[in-house]
Amino acid sequence: MLTLIPVLSIRILSILTILGFVLYSNVVLAQDDFVTWADTLKQEAIESGISEATVTATLNHIELLPDVIEMDHSQPEFISPFLDYYTQRVDARKIARGRELLSLYDALLNKIEAQYGVPKALLVAFWGMETNFGDYQGNIDTLSALATLAYDGRRVGFFRNQLLDAMRIIDSGDARVTELRGSWAGAFGNMQFMPSTFMAYAVDADGDNHIDIVNSMSDAFASAANYLSQAGWHDGELAMIEVYLPHDFKWKNAQLNLRKPVGDWEKMGVRYIAEVADADERGLMPSVITVKHEITKKSKSRKHAHSFHKKTSMKNRQASQLYSSTMVQSISYTSAIPKNVSVQAAILLPQGWRGPAFMVFDNFDVVMDWNHSVNYALSVVQLAKRINHESRIVGGQSAEAGALTFQQMFELQDSLNQRGFDSGEPDGFPGLQTQAAVRAYQLSQHLPADGYASPSLLNGLLSDLHEQKLE
Repeated sequence: MLTLIPVLSIRILSILTILGFVLYSNVVLAQDDFVTWADTLKQEAIESGISEATVTATLNHIELLPDVIEMDHSQPEFISPFLDYYTQRVDARKIARGRELLSLYDALLNKIEAQYGVPKALLVAFWGMETNFGDYQGNIDTLSALATLAYDGRRVGFFRNQLLDAMRIIDSGDARVTELRGSWAGAFGNMQFMPSTFMAYAVDADGDNHIDIVNSMSDAFASAANYLSQAGWHDGELAMIEVYLPHDFKWKNAQLNLRKPVGDWEKMGVRYIAEVADADERGLMPSVITVKHEITKKSKSRKHAHSFHKKTSMKNRQASQLYSSTMVQSISYTSAIPKNVSVQAAILLPQGWRGPAFMVFDNFDVVMDWNHSVNYALSVVQLAKRINHESRIVGGQSAEAGALTFQQMFELQDSLNQRGFDSGEPDGFPGLQTQAAVRAYQLSQHLPADGYASPSLLNGLLSDLHEQKLE
């Protein structure tokens, strides 16, 4: 045994040496390929109208960032439920600071709101969501990050164009090669603009002949307002309100791409939650959405379905009792939806039928244009409402807890496909096609067809597949 240890040590050392050499060789090859790739970009950049001086300075400056490649290719561990996502990003401290900064920049924001028609609280909310009011703008070299992603990323064409636009920003004199720093994906400044967004919407609001969205709040706020205005923001209209849904609401109607006249939703019993007692800044009041709703039971041959329905109905009855005993004292409803909304509206259930419900309007689409995540869009609008001392989110106390991992979401999509509910090529993300497949499966199982990919849904689906194999 004593003679075996040195032998093993030598072998391990040899293996590590070989692995180190392979890794080093791969890095050297990648660097060499990166230099060759950069040379091919030079002529394209010059032919597009960028000065040779800017192109040369940029290409001399950039370097390959392996960590950026790793972050681009990595997948999220969990698909966050809405309320988890929201409470992690919007808390009492952020709301209080947003109110302070709204007051601090009041004169500037009033001027920008009058010019662009975008609410000042919404601009402050975007600022808070993007960079925690400027505290975390990112410290990664933007040109190198963009070049790395254009060389070896999931969307090389997109990032190649972003790199060219970043060169144009430098060419215009609005930034120096060494100044551009931001996120690993190439966004920079207080509002985290991509270079193409900067080129299309950035504004010199302070009149110094220089657009600076990093240090000038005039330029940052005005640029964000210009973006939202040109994306179609309707002055004076709301983006989102929280609503109460009746016990007989058809859950399949709750989806972003299904719009109905506001009057039609009102006829279905949808009610606006007008006021909530202002007690706890973070607090999520007990749900007003989960009123009593009996679910049709399936045939006795599917015991797991019986069990699921029984548990769901029991939780519903408990939620209904909680609502009747607690919520009536805290909330006032109005039968009429506010008038300052667009004609068409959709109902969203971001955490399923037991979570909060929202009615969204045309201005919500503008927020989604900024960031295509429903969770993000709802959160930034709600943060703006809280900064404005408006109602907190009421629903959600009875929402299903827990999150699917990325791999579990992939498994759910694959299982839906196996059952004949087309969720598309599994990718781990609950997009519109996956939501439609979930909704179709839920309808087939006589479950609330909210389209929400929950842990309990995955468990039921896997049990169903297992039972089918045993039959």
